[in-house]
Amino acid sequence: MTPAEILAAIPRLRALVAGDICLDRWCRYDPRLTEPSRETGIDRIAVVGTECTPGAGGTVASNLSALGCGRVAVLGSIGGDGHGYELRAALARRGIDDSLLVTAPGQTFTYTKLINAYTEVEDLGRVDFVTFPPPREVEDEILRRLEAAAAEFDLILVSDQMETASGAVVTPRVREKLELLALRRPGLLIWVDSRMHIEQFRGVVLKPNEREAREACGRLGLPEPDYEQLRRATAAPLVVITHGGDGITLVEARAVERVPTQRVENPVDICGAGDSFSAGAALALRAGAPPREAALFGHLAASITIMKPGTGTASPEEVLAAAGRTAQP
Repeated sequence: MTPAEILAAIPRLRALVAGDICLDRWCRYDPRLTEPSRETGIDRIAVVGTECTPGAGGTVASNLSALGCGRVAVLGSIGGDGHGYELRAALARRGIDDSLLVTAPGQTFTYTKLINAYTEVEDLGRVDFVTFPPPREVEDEILRRLEAAAAEFDLILVSDQMETASGAVVTPRVREKLELLALRRPGLLIWVDSRMHIEQFRGVVLKPNEREAREACGRLGLPEPDYEQLRRATAAPLVVITHGGDGITLVEARAVERVPTQRVENPVDICGAGDSFSAGAALALRAGAPPREAALFGHLAASITIMKPGTGTASPEEVLAAAGRTAQP
């Protein structure tokens, strides 16, 4: 399938993003307004403007929506705090359905990024509002909603973002439910992106980056990275390993293929590149594109977003223009 054919099919698709749906707060601060606090003597950081966008799985959802997906919804857990309010508002602005989010005790998973207003560089430490696995009753509700909603969607993209041993929303019970859904609904594409637990999923499409795949092989006890063994251990129909600007490895039952990609020179911001790739590649795969063409479509989307500050998105028009440039000799 060509990029144009894939884009023509995307509006007919319905996508659910499940897992860690967080808030990104982009805070621009003015270093000229730094002065010591009278109470503590510690220099203050004077924020002069804030932009809120969906983060983690919310970034995937934003990319799905920007590419023209017919319906995009998110499922996860957020707090009943101000950050949760800002996250729902940010999702609504992008036309993303938040009705499957479960409000739980505690705070909303939030990344606060401090950007120098004069250099436009994130040059101070990020402030993270972290979350942990939800209480049992919240986990039960997430599982109930996941089971009930599965029939309404053509693909589920799983965002397992929290970098702790226990994770957050994507618990062992959620992984078990996803495995069962993959078995019961062969037409449903389940695409998983997990920073620290990719080897713990079964029977679904896996999308680690090179580092995540290498570390997963280590946790499986393999003496060196072996992508075919990773696929076998997880019973994955397909493993898609991204190598930054150096191509993509596709691992299927009968073949391992390295797909070269055109490197993008001098990217503006690679934050969210993997999420853009996942959105594009998963949509293309579910639209009927073979894995190689789906991976190249995902790369096209990511090549656009990394030329934008923050976690940008790619429109169909931008994808077509990028495809035209790539096709030129």
